[in-house]
Amino acid sequence: MAESSTKASGGHHRTWWLFAAVVLVILAGLYVAGWSLTGNRVPNGTAVAGIDIGGLRAETATAKLESRLSDDAATPVEFAHAGETYLLVPRDSGLGIDVEATVRQAGGGRSWNPVRMVDLLFGSGSQVEPVVVVDDNELAAAVDEVSKQLETDPAEPSVRFSAAGTPEITTPVVGLDVDEEAAVESAKAAYLTPSAEGLELPVREIPPSVTPAAFRQARRELIRPAVSEPILLELPGRVVRLPVRAFAPALTMAPVDGQLVASIDAAVLSDRLERLNQRLGARPKDATVLLRGTTPVVVPARPGVALDPAKVADAILPVLAEQGDARSVQVGTTTEEADFTTAEARALKITERVSEFVTFFPYAEYRNTNQARAAELIDQTVLKPGDTFSFNGTVGERTVANGFVKGFIISNGVYAEELGGGVSQVVTTTYNAAFFAGLDDVEHKTHSFYIDRYPLGREATVAYPTVDLKFANNTPYGVLIHAWVVPSTVSTQGEMHVEMYSTKYWDITAGVSERFDFTSPTTRYDPTDTCVANIGYSGFEVDVYRYFRRAGSPELVEKETDHVTYTPSDSVVCT
Repeated sequence: MAESSTKASGGHHRTWWLFAAVVLVILAGLYVAGWSLTGNRVPNGTAVAGIDIGGLRAETATAKLESRLSDDAATPVEFAHAGETYLLVPRDSGLGIDVEATVRQAGGGRSWNPVRMVDLLFGSGSQVEPVVVVDDNELAAAVDEVSKQLETDPAEPSVRFSAAGTPEITTPVVGLDVDEEAAVESAKAAYLTPSAEGLELPVREIPPSVTPAAFRQARRELIRPAVSEPILLELPGRVVRLPVRAFAPALTMAPVDGQLVASIDAAVLSDRLERLNQRLGARPKDATVLLRGTTPVVVPARPGVALDPAKVADAILPVLAEQGDARSVQVGTTTEEADFTTAEARALKITERVSEFVTFFPYAEYRNTNQARAAELIDQTVLKPGDTFSFNGTVGERTVANGFVKGFIISNGVYAEELGGGVSQVVTTTYNAAFFAGLDDVEHKTHSFYIDRYPLGREATVAYPTVDLKFANNTPYGVLIHAWVVPSTVSTQGEMHVEMYSTKYWDITAGVSERFDFTSPTTRYDPTDTCVANIGYSGFEVDVYRYFRRAGSPELVEKETDHVTYTPSDSVVCT
């Protein structure tokens, strides 16, 4: 009996397990069937930004969203400020939509999750926002570009004045600064949800140190009064007026600690005070060396009396805002020393004549006039050690206003009339005086063809401003040039004299080679009214030598060679 009961119990257990296995197989089949039925689909009723993708396979939903969201994804984020708009183009600003991630977030794709299967088969779906991706670096860079279009530094006020006292004013301007971090966050939030008015760009104002109100006050109380009338300078023994035109160009105003403050440039004021200084008395005069007869004499320097620009500036600043009698200040004068002192003039040791040269010229009034004028301008020139003499720089352009008349010159190998004709006689004589003083030949040019009243190969010409005579004082002593003319007459030759005074440093001798490499002239026929007839002669070459010996010494220190080429002087026939 007991055995029979045990068998019955075992049968029940087997039946239960069999039933459970059948149920499990059925459920598994249903599960697999559900997985198969749902497949790779988005839950029914699902929409992304209003676009229905429910029940679509994931790849189909992805394609649909890419097509439908492309315009939204490309819509710029629009910032606005003061009536202007500034756009951030998404593709250039690191903004975009990850469509595949959006589909996954919406439930697309196969899943063994039974809850999701039920949702896919029987659910009503949901509204899903697109997944936005942001490249923070690109977005920050795009916002920075917008900022550059808008940001400005504050402009501080400043004032300067014309000689007439007219103020030239730079008014204060408020600067602008964009809060770029806030703008980045606003751009992220506004992407795909554009506003009709645009986002207000987060901008703050940067005020200048001098507020507009403070500047208006300065305009009333400082700028206008400063140049309203002259300032009286109470000097020792006299009172003089400092006119507005004398100090206005040196006057400026700029911010200091939030206030507009005046200042005066003493260097600019110094130039403007020059005329006033001349009214006060003697200006300082440099020492120099002059000839008295044939003896060089040092003329001492003379100090002058002058206003100190820095002291004048300091004195008048406090009364610029005043008017009437209050615009009066006490200022002392200073003794102004000469730039070149008596001691410096004596140190030049210009004590004796070290060279002289004379050339002769035929009668012509233009020669008398032009040579005398050039000699006058050269005479008493002092060269300090290291100085370079320039004929063009000393004599200037040969013009009527400068005292010159027309005379004959050599132009393009023939004679022609021009202002200053004949000054080459002065140039040649000066060149030879410098030659025998041992001065350094910096620049000289011989005439194009030889003129027989000049030393062979040792002559020079000039043409303002391109052709010059220059020589440098390469000695340790000063050099004084003395030049004068003995005018020619119809019966006598004129004489051009140049002497150099210094302390003897060189003994100079000269030599010249034979003429060589002769060239023949040609004949020109000139039909113009300005034609000057000429009988031609040959050109040639020659070498000129200069021998340097220390003063009083027979030993040769240097031999200098100058090669000279003369072109033929062509015959000219006037037709």
